[in-house]
Amino acid sequence: MAVTDTGQTKVRAKRPSRLFKNMAAKIAAIPMIFTALVVFVGCTLWTIYHSFTRSRLLPAPDKWVGLDNYERLWGENRWLISIENLAIYGLCSLVLSLTIGFVLAALLDRKIRFENTIRTIILYPFALSFVVTGLAWQWILNPELGLQNTVRNIGWESFTFDPLNNADIVIYGVLIAGIWQGSGFVMVLLLAGMRGIDEDVWKASRVEGIPAWKTYIFIVIPMMRPVFVTALVIISAGIIKVYDLVVAQTSGGPGIASEVPAKYVIEKMFQAQNLGLGFAASTMMLLSVLVVLIPWAYLEFGGKKNG
Repeated sequence: MAVTDTGQTKVRAKRPSRLFKNMAAKIAAIPMIFTALVVFVGCTLWTIYHSFTRSRLLPAPDKWVGLDNYERLWGENRWLISIENLAIYGLCSLVLSLTIGFVLAALLDRKIRFENTIRTIILYPFALSFVVTGLAWQWILNPELGLQNTVRNIGWESFTFDPLNNADIVIYGVLIAGIWQGSGFVMVLLLAGMRGIDEDVWKASRVEGIPAWKTYIFIVIPMMRPVFVTALVIISAGIIKVYDLVVAQTSGGPGIASEVPAKYVIEKMFQAQNLGLGFAASTMMLLSVLVVLIPWAYLEFGGKKNG
C-alpha cells in the first residue's frame, strides 16, 4: 500500500506541473483564442442562422423562412454563372499554378547563376495587391493599348486577343492575371521543400544513373507531399474568396460573364440590401472551404494518428 500511495502521489504531483507548463505562452494565446471563438466561430454561426431568415437592410432574426433563401439562390442564373466561373478558374488555377510553380522551383533548385535575382523577380508579383494586378492586366489585355495593339504594330495586323471583352473567354483573362501573381508564391513553397530533401537522395540517383527529371517526378514529388498539400490548401482558399481581382479587371463583365461568388455576396448584402440571400451565399462558400479543409486536416492529422 505504501508503494501504491507513493506512486499515486507522484502522479498527482506531475499533473499540476503539466497544467502550468509554458503558462506564459498559454496566457499570451488567450486573446487569439477568444478572438477565434467569439469573432470567427460566433459570427459564422450568426451568419448561418440569419441565412434562414428574411433579413433585408438589417438582420431580422424573428422572420424565419427556412430554406427559401437557398432555393432562390440556386434558382438564380447569376449565382449559377458565378459557380461555373469559380469552377473553371479554380481548376485551371490549381493545375497551372502547381505546374508552373514546380517547374520554376525545379529550375532554381539546380543552383543556377543569379538565382536570388531571378527568384525575387518571379516572386515580385505576389507582393502586389490583387487590385494593382487586375488594373495592370486590364491595360495589358486592352486591345487598343496592350498586347493586341503591340503585335499588330509589329506587322501581324490580323492578330486578335481581347479576352476581357469576350463573354465566352473572359474568365480566362482573369485567370492569366491570377496565375501571374500566384505562381511565384507556389514556387517559393516548393523550392523550400526541395531544399529540405537530403543531398544523399541526389547522390544515390546520380550513382544509379537516373535522369534529373525522373528523380523529381518519382522521388522528389512523393517526398514533398506535405508541401504540396499546404500549397493546395493556400491556393484553394485564395480561389474561393477571389473578389478584388475580378472587380479591378472586369467588374464582373461583360454583363455578368465573369461573376464570382464573393462578388455576388458583397453586392447582395450592400447594394441589393438583401442580407438573407447574401448570408445564404456566404454559407455555401463556407461549405466549399470546409470541403477543402476537412480532407487536408485528415491527411495531416488523421493519417499520422492512424499511422
